[in-house]
Amino acid sequence: MTNITIAWMALPFFVGFIIYLLPKLSRFLALGVALLSANYALAIFADPSFLLNVKLLDSFGVTLTIDQLSGFFIITNALVTAAVIFYCWNSEKTAFFYMQAVILHGSVNATFICADFISLYVALEVISIASFLLISYPRTDRSIWVGLRYLFVSNTAMLFYLVGAVLVYQAHNSFSFMGLRGAPPEAIALIFVGLLAKGGIFVSGLWLPLTHSESQSPVSAMLSGVVVKAGVFPLVRCALMLEEIDPIVRFFGVSTALLGVGYAVFEKDTKRMLAFHTISQLGFVLAAPVVGGFYALTHGLVKSALFLIAGVLPSRNFKELQHHPIDNRIWIALAIASFSISGFPLLSGFGAKVLTSKNLLPWQVVAMNIAAVGTAISFAKFIFLPHQKNEKIIKVNLGFWWAMVFLLGGLIVANAVYYEAYSIKNIIKPLVTIAIGWLAYLYIFKKLAIKIPRAIEEFDHLIGFMSLMLILLFWIAWKQLPFLI
Repeated sequence: MTNITIAWMALPFFVGFIIYLLPKLSRFLALGVALLSANYALAIFADPSFLLNVKLLDSFGVTLTIDQLSGFFIITNALVTAAVIFYCWNSEKTAFFYMQAVILHGSVNATFICADFISLYVALEVISIASFLLISYPRTDRSIWVGLRYLFVSNTAMLFYLVGAVLVYQAHNSFSFMGLRGAPPEAIALIFVGLLAKGGIFVSGLWLPLTHSESQSPVSAMLSGVVVKAGVFPLVRCALMLEEIDPIVRFFGVSTALLGVGYAVFEKDTKRMLAFHTISQLGFVLAAPVVGGFYALTHGLVKSALFLIAGVLPSRNFKELQHHPIDNRIWIALAIASFSISGFPLLSGFGAKVLTSKNLLPWQVVAMNIAAVGTAISFAKFIFLPHQKNEKIIKVNLGFWWAMVFLLGGLIVANAVYYEAYSIKNIIKPLVTIAIGWLAYLYIFKKLAIKIPRAIEEFDHLIGFMSLMLILLFWIAWKQLPFLI
C-alpha cells in the first residue's frame, strides 16, 4: 500500500504537466485523477482499522499518516474536484485551468496525509500558488488584485509558520507533529497563526469573504469546499494526537463559528454570505475534532454545491432575488443544499450536526447552539426565495446538473455514515433549531437593513490581525505550557 500511496500522491502533478502537452484530453485526465482519489478514499473506508504510517526521510521528513480521518478529507476533495470539472465541461476553460485544478487537487491531498511540519509547509505553498493562478484566471484587474491579496496574506502567514516549524525541529531534531509536545510556546503560536490564516479561522480568516465572493463560481467552490480545509486538517490532526492541543483547537472552533455566523445573518450578497458561512462551518469542524472528518465532508459537498448554484442565479443580491422568481429546478437544488447545512433529517448535514453536538464539551454547547440557529437564519434566505416554473429555457449547461448529482447525491449517500442519529430525541432538536431560525428570519432579519462595514477586511488590517492573533496564541500556549512539557 505504501507504493500505491506514493504513486497516487505524485500522479496529479505528473498529469498536470501532461495536460499542457495534450490539451484536448485535459478534461478527461483531470476527471480521471479526481475519480482515482475517490477510489483511494473508498479503499481506506473498506477497512475500518486502516492505518498507514510512512517515513521516507527519517527525522528530516517526509512522514505520512493515512487513516479514516484522512479518508473523509480525501473523498471530499475528490467529489468537489470532479463536480467542478463537470461544471466547467462545456465552458471555454483552457487546458491551463484544468492543469491548475489538478495540481491544486494533488497538493490538497498531500496536506491530508502529511504528519510533519516541513512536508505540510511545501504542500501549503503549492496550494497558495495554484489557488492564486485559479483566482486570477479571468486576468481582469480585479481578479489579479484579489489573487495577489490572497497570495500576500498566505505568504505572510506561512513565514510565521516556517519559523515555528524550525523551532520545533530545534527542540526535538524532528519536524513531526508530535514535536509540539515539549516545544517552546512561541513555536506553537507561530505554527498556529499560519494554519489559522490558511484555514480561514476566526479573525485570521477575514481575507476569505472577498476572495471567495470575487472568484469565479467553480473556483469559489474549490476554495470553500476543500482548499481552506488544508489549513484546518493539521489542526484537527494535532488535537487528536495531543490532548493538550485539543482545548486550543476547540476554543478557536467556537470563536470562529460565532464570528462567521454573526456576519452571515446580516449579509445581503449571496456569495459573501456563503463565504462567511464557510468561516462559521469550519468552526464546527474544529469544535469537535474527533468527528471533524465527517463534518468536513458534509460541509465540502454542501458549500461547493451552493457556490455553483449561486453562479447561475439571476443576481447576487438577496433583495433583487426576492422580486425575480428563480426556476423550480434550481430552487430544488438550492433547497436540498440549504436543508442539509441547516441540519434537516434525511441529509448528511443532520447526522454531522448530531454527531458534533454529542462530542461537544459542556462549555461549548450554548455557543454552538447559537451558531446552529444562526445557520438556519442564514439559509432561510435561500429557502424562502420565490420560485416558479420557467417558461423560457434557462441557460444552464448539462455539466451543472452532473455536478449537482455528484454533490447532492453525495449528501444523501453520506447520510448512511451515522444512521444511528435517527432517534426521536435527535430529530426533534434540529427541527426546533431550524424552526426558531426560520421564524427569526421571517419576522426579524428579513426586515433588517443593517450594513456591516467592510473596512476590517482591508489588506493592512488583515496583517494587523495576524499580529494580534500571534500575541493571543503565544499567551494561550504559555498558559498551556505546564501541560505541553
